Amino acid sequence: MRILFIHPNYHSGGAEIAGNWPPAWVAYLSGALKKAGYSDIKFIDAMTFDVGDDALREAIVDYDPDVVGATSITPSIYKAQQALKLAKEAAPRAITVLGGVHATFMYRQVLAEAPWIDAIVRGEGEEIIVNLIRAIDEKRWPAERETIKGLAYAQDGKVVATAAAPTVKNIDDIVADWGILNWEKYNYIPLGVKVAIPNMARGCPFTCSFCSQWKFWRDYRIRDPKKVVDEIETLMRDHGVGFFILADEEPTINKKKFVAFCQELIDRKLDILWGINTRVTDILRDEALLPFYRKAGLIHVSLGTEAAAQLKLDLFNKETTVAQNKRAVELLRNAGIVVEAQFIVGLENETAETLEETYRMAQDWKPDLANWSMYTPWPFSDLFKELGDKVEIFDYEKYNFVTPIIKPQAMDRGELLDRVMNNYRRFYMKKALFSYPWAGSGQRRRYLLGCLKAFLKAGFERKFYDLGKVDYWGPQSRKKVKFDFDTTRQRAADEDVEWQVTHNRPASTMHEAAQAMACGGSKQQFEEALSEAPLDAVIAQESAKAHEHRVH
Repeated sequence: MRILFIHPNYHSGGAEIAGNWPPAWVAYLSGALKKAGYSDIKFIDAMTFDVGDDALREAIVDYDPDVVGATSITPSIYKAQQALKLAKEAAPRAITVLGGVHATFMYRQVLAEAPWIDAIVRGEGEEIIVNLIRAIDEKRWPAERETIKGLAYAQDGKVVATAAAPTVKNIDDIVADWGILNWEKYNYIPLGVKVAIPNMARGCPFTCSFCSQWKFWRDYRIRDPKKVVDEIETLMRDHGVGFFILADEEPTINKKKFVAFCQELIDRKLDILWGINTRVTDILRDEALLPFYRKAGLIHVSLGTEAAAQLKLDLFNKETTVAQNKRAVELLRNAGIVVEAQFIVGLENETAETLEETYRMAQDWKPDLANWSMYTPWPFSDLFKELGDKVEIFDYEKYNFVTPIIKPQAMDRGELLDRVMNNYRRFYMKKALFSYPWAGSGQRRRYLLGCLKAFLKAGFERKFYDLGKVDYWGPQSRKKVKFDFDTTRQRAADEDVEWQVTHNRPASTMHEAAQAMACGGSKQQFEEALSEAPLDAVIAQESAKAHEHRVH
């Protein structure tokens, strides 16, 4: 069995300005397949290596695969569909398979648009892909495809979805095959080292109306911290990785496991820098532990501050306040950790004044980095459904957090983009002249100067925020910005979207999300029902060290 995986060639000018990110999905799927005895696997990262259609077609013909698989998030769905169409043309006998979060919930629309796709994997794929490959290998496909849980496919003009597959219960048994990747170009520009994105947990214990993580992963499961550090050690030793970002939405949710993870990094003396995304309330909760986290190598924290105005925080069901956001930023900076503040902009009630307020807040809070992301409701989220006709763009390729999907009532999209760029220009100009060159010494200063290099490189190449593609050159061009939305794309009918999923919690609604207030904070912290004595010891130790440092 020859199995070919393809990462679609999609670029947006967002997170990739910091470097090229290794696609973790293929490492985990390949690891599961090799464990099951299927070792003839080839991977083409068309995104990182910018593989065009002609070169991709040639590679497919040369390999002559039995199965071709691709994955897709929402903005890359059309590129993934096109890659599998090309695969079907180049290798007609191959079974084409698509997975990922978008296809999981939008499989009816995907199969209608791309009838050349033979099967869609719904949900996390390690166990489903093994069952699918085994059925193909044993010549039970397509006769017995209805017996394979977690699939969707077209049959006699109708879409068939088999029963949902159970989630992977023991994620510590999953071993990624990182060797499937060509590590040549997976570089993190700020530090000039190889980068990886391992995960410590899957899912989220909360059910935010605007999020898809809890829907896709269904259960919240966290790995043994020692196993995670084993994986990081392998990445460093075998592939030269010098920086990693935990893929978890919020790895600090389980405080006990996160502390154990940090302690393991310290005990093994791995001396590697890393970053996370997390919540303001977790930083406030862990104030005494922040020096300990920094000692473990944590250098970059991206905070989901989301909005400057309290009105917007309330809209996003955030329990955090503006004062709490400012305090969290201060605590991280004092601990020697680079802090990034995230702002969501482009809601329907956005005005020039609210955008200016986010800039003033960024100046007041003094984060090291700031990121203004366009409000982008996922087409399978509860929030998208409730927004109704306020969403008028259904060209999913533009659902990339840098293109204005929602048009504010008080301005057009070109003005919105221009004012966001004005915030970036002012913020990073001040940082470049008055902050980064004087930001102390050592790792923190080097990291910040590296971040500045990444921004300048992306700006010079016109890749930042897709500015080159939309023909934006500054305030003088804001009336001429070309977003080039594909207006032929239509909204999927509600009955064609998998709004509800099988999981261990009640279905989310706006009311329930308001009670959970998940990503920005919660009325309760997610803790294991175990003794906090070890944590108290760590806190006491780090507090004593901090006091000693202040005295001397």
